[in-house]
Amino acid sequence: MIRFIYADELHRHPALEDSMFRDRASQFLGRHNWNVTVDGRGWERDEYDDLNPLYLIWQDPDGRHAGSMRALPTTGRTMVNEHFLDLTGGVRIASPLIWECTRFCLAPGASPVVAGGLLLGCIEAAMRFGVQQAVGVFDARMPRIYGRIGHSPEVIGSSGDGPGAISVGIWTVTEEVRQIVSTRSGIPVALTRAWFEASFHAARPTLEAAA
Repeated sequence: MIRFIYADELHRHPALEDSMFRDRASQFLGRHNWNVTVDGRGWERDEYDDLNPLYLIWQDPDGRHAGSMRALPTTGRTMVNEHFLDLTGGVRIASPLIWECTRFCLAPGASPVVAGGLLLGCIEAAMRFGVQQAVGVFDARMPRIYGRIGHSPEVIGSSGDGPGAISVGIWTVTEEVRQIVSTRSGIPVALTRAWFEASFHAARPTLEAAA
């Protein structure tokens, strides 16, 4: 199932928190050799994890992380605007209708359904919050995954070649896209709706206000 959890609530789910940040270290440093920081606990975290992002986390039946991503409003601080303006032609992407979605991570051995479920969960959350687009940074391995899921981004700019290529892209959120991703992933829209509602059974501020 997918859990929608703000950073300031993540400590209430210690096994999920620990396994997510450890899996991020395993993926971004261990498998991809990115220039990231891993602390003494084996967690990969960065400065944007301190901005109270909304995490979308696929939780396995044992309560541990199988895949995740994080979302921040582009009206605040974002990776794209602070580190990747060279890929956007110097144009800052900032709108209450656009989220930045980053740190897409899959646990070792995660089921293929997890990637599609995360994207479907992101679409569900965006539509609930009135968000129309998402922007993100991705490497050369991701376009194949996005194509398989059924929702590829419009590439704004890229640098590098081959496996080392880095791109900034933007995804548009529509009902048509949601239905395509639902069909490709085999996850009913009603199920992601139920997961969202279970996570937000109590009133929470919008992502804009929470950040």
